[in-house]
Order: sequence, then C-alpha cells, then structure tokens
Amino acid sequence: MSTPVDPNSEKHHQTQSTIDDSPPISALSARRLARRRRGEALRRFARDYARNRAGIFGLASLLTIGLLALTAPLFIDQAHLTITGAPGESYQPPSWQYPLGTDNFGRSVLDLVIWGARVSLTVGLLATFVSVTLGTLVGVTAGHFGSSGGLGGRVVSTVLMRITDWFLVLPTLVLAVALAAVLPRGTGTIIIAIGLTVWPPTARLVRAQTLAVEARPYVERARALGGGHAHVMGWHVLPNVMPVVLAQTTLLVATSIIAESTLAFLGMGDPTTISWGGILEAARTAGAISAGIWWYMIPPGLAIAVVALSFTLCGRAVESVINPRLRGQS
Repeated sequence: MSTPVDPNSEKHHQTQSTIDDSPPISALSARRLARRRRGEALRRFARDYARNRAGIFGLASLLTIGLLALTAPLFIDQAHLTITGAPGESYQPPSWQYPLGTDNFGRSVLDLVIWGARVSLTVGLLATFVSVTLGTLVGVTAGHFGSSGGLGGRVVSTVLMRITDWFLVLPTLVLAVALAAVLPRGTGTIIIAIGLTVWPPTARLVRAQTLAVEARPYVERARALGGGHAHVMGWHVLPNVMPVVLAQTTLLVATSIIAESTLAFLGMGDPTTISWGGILEAARTAGAISAGIWWYMIPPGLAIAVVALSFTLCGRAVESVINPRLRGQS
C-alpha cells in the first residue's frame, strides 16, 4: 500500500518546484530534433563536398597556404625581411640557400612570399566580410520590403536597388583607387576601399533569393501570426539565404585578393607592409622586369593565381552542393 504524499512536506514542495521549472518534454524534443537535423545537414554537406575533387584540391591548397602564413614567424626571422638585415646579395638566382632567389636588397623571395600571404589573405578575408555583410543587408532589406512592405516598402526597395545599380555600373578598380587615394594610406584603407566597391553583385543575388523565400507558405504564415519585419527577416529569410551568401563569399575572397594585389601594385598600399601586390610593385620599381629577374616577379604572381583559383574551386564546389542541378557538372 503506497504512502500518501503530504502536500505540506518540504520534499513535496521541492519535487513540485523541479517539475514546474523543467521545460516541457515537447520543447526538449523539438530542440533535440533541430540539433539532429542540423547535424545531419552538416554531415550531408561534408559528404557531398568530399565527392568534388576540384573542391578538395582547392581546400587543401588553401589550408596549406594558410598554415604557412600562420606559422611564418616560427621559421622566418623578421630581421631578414628588412632592408638593413637582408642576409643575401642583390639578385641572387635560385639556389639551395635561397630556393626562389633574392630581391634587389638581398632578401629571400621565398620568405617575402610566405610573409606576404599573411597580409594578402587577411585583407582579402576582411574586405570580403565587409562586402558580404553590406550586400546581404541591402539585399535582404530590399527584397523583404519590396515584397511585403506596401507602398513605402517598395519605395525603400527601389531606392536601395538604384543605389546598387549605380555602384554596379561604376568601374570597380577606378572607384577603389579613388577611395584609396582619398583615405589615409594603410591596410585598413585597402580593406574599406575593396569592401565598398565589390558588394553590389552580392546584394542583387541575395535580393533575388529573398524574393523567392518571401513567397513560401511558412513566411506568409509567420506574417499572419503577427510576425514583424525584423522577425521575418531574422528568423525566416536570413537563414534561408545564408547558403547562397556562403557560396558568394568563397568567390568574393579571390576577387578581393586580386583587388588588393592590384592596388598595392599601383602603389596605393602601405609601402612598409609586405604583401604579394607590394612585392610585384617593388619588382617593377626596381626594374626587375626589364632586367629579366624572373624569380622576383613570378613567385608572388603565381601565389596570387593559386589562391584565387583555390577559392574559386571551393566556391564552385559549395555552389554545386547547394544547388542540386549543378552536381552533375562538377
């Protein structure tokens, strides 16, 4: 025979408090199911990406270059990268001691290229972050208010897209050079100049995807239940456009690195900072092109090409995984 529970007992109150404070079983099940679905989606993405050989090659190349850039201070003496601390002679050809030769000051070109990867990759990634953030914000806002914001929303969408079109028709390089010339010279200026000039394609792509998401039934259901603009954009639209944003990001990094190298080659970068474009600009200034000092020009140019190609291969692989119609073409 079971003992009746005394409602006034301390143990009963503690048990009842624990039951009341615990979340409902349905809420726990929903969270667990959501985590399981996200895990399955990530595993499926990794499995599909691993089938793309070009994407694996690009990813392996980027990981190798990134590892060299991160560990460069461990095996490169920064004093040897200065003009006064150069260990070699001027324009030494490739040898066992200097696999890629030396520059006009006697610095190892291999050390310069490895160290320059730190700046070039950093500028490329940060400029891409600025560009993608701005493009995503403009694209989501224009797409959402253009489809469900009424007359005022359509005006906002039209204004944003006309601004986007204006930036789109302007020559990107000319605009970046103008910004870099007006702002104080430095790495931060290069990042801002690139980020503010390459965002329009992202904005148009995200706007198109936002319009497609806005037409789905669950978005209409969220509006009918009283969801505001911020709720719909943050919880329903943005998560569904992020795969497209991810694919666009990997492609824009290559563009940003090339733009940084171009600006540095044109003398718009910080002359005290070593980057791939800066090495090419220094080789041009030193007359290495006319003198036929090929080992001073080819390595940084080849590094730019390899990184740009690797990011492009990764972007195409991500795009083929996201878009099932492209999987057979990879």
